[in-house]
Amino acid sequence: MQKPQFRNFLALCSAKIVVRCQLTVDRRSLCRKLSTINCQLSTKLCVIFFLIVSSISKTDAQVGKGAGNANFLDFNVKSYYFGITLGSNNSDYLVHRSKDFLPGANDSIAGVTSVQGPGLNLAIVSNLKLGDYFDIRFLPGFSFAERDVNYSAVRRGATIPSQKIESVFVELPFHVRYKSAPYNDKRFFVTTGLKYSYDIQSKNRDKIIINSLKVSPTDFQFEVGAGIQMFFPFFIFSPEIKFSQGLGNILIYQEGVPQSGILESLISRTFTISLHFEG
Repeated sequence: MQKPQFRNFLALCSAKIVVRCQLTVDRRSLCRKLSTINCQLSTKLCVIFFLIVSSISKTDAQVGKGAGNANFLDFNVKSYYFGITLGSNNSDYLVHRSKDFLPGANDSIAGVTSVQGPGLNLAIVSNLKLGDYFDIRFLPGFSFAERDVNYSAVRRGATIPSQKIESVFVELPFHVRYKSAPYNDKRFFVTTGLKYSYDIQSKNRDKIIINSLKVSPTDFQFEVGAGIQMFFPFFIFSPEIKFSQGLGNILIYQEGVPQSGILESLISRTFTISLHFEG
């Protein structure tokens, strides 16, 4: 290849490289500009969205009760209604040690704790209205609960098996519920009442587990909760949280059983998240 041609070839390659570099720089700057524009547009869209939502809220607040609570008005003419409840619970025991128990003085057990266990709830809802703001509710059903009791040993390195108490309760709760004024087919509420429960699993459990902790199958609990009613055309959906605590000692004392001797009382406790479907 002759020198002039070689020089021309180098000049052409250099020009191509320069053009490609410029294109790369242009692309990068264009991407940056597009990214900046995109961020600005996203910010503006967010502002517009919140303005629209706030304007809709203000408009709904100015709408009369008849228009904002159409579904509620359809259900409000009923003096009673029924439904089903699905729920999830976490249960444990409030442990009170015996006054005569001294940690380390026992031959084997140094301490005891209760650990929460998961469970499920299934119930039938019966609701009777008392005026515009109060209800009487009866929610018979079943509850599947699990509680763990852990023991710590006196000797280092020694272990004491924990005890898992699985229960199937037949529950009979009676509640009184107070509801707020309706707004846009929604009502907040608080509820309280008493619950009787019987563990139908206790007899089988006591036959299998011998010389260990035993609890009474019968229990009475005080309950308090809160939630929100949401009125739809064909049903009422009500998520609810509820706390329950036993009113009495359910520990069955057994002489000669260390797991029982170190305790003064066991009080049942349950936290429940429920979904009510009523209509």
